[in-house]
Amino acid sequence: MSEHRADSARRGSRVTTLADQVGAQAARKLRARRDGAPGVFFGLGMMGLVGWSVVVPTLLGAALGLWLDRHHAGAHSWTLALLVAGLTLGCLNAWHWVAREDRAMHEDDDHGDA
Repeated sequence: MSEHRADSARRGSRVTTLADQVGAQAARKLRARRDGAPGVFFGLGMMGLVGWSVVVPTLLGAALGLWLDRHHAGAHSWTLALLVAGLTLGCLNAWHWVAREDRAMHEDDDHGDA
């Protein structure tokens, strides 16, 4: 008999979990209809923003490297070193930006579901 109760309790928690999931999904859909989904231009703008956050430090590193190579020539190429440094900095910047936006989107989902 106790197995039957435990089994029904497990099923009840699954139903509650399923009901919670369906409710959360319905709330997200209603919020998307109310707020409006971001359009194509929002996505393109975000891609451009992330792209520029990589390109600008890379080009600045290359330009500084070229200037250093012309004025303080050495055994190693400043251009190559600063190009890689700018690219690394730009990629880290883009990663940080995307992670922050992802976190903000998930926080909005969590606050809207509660």
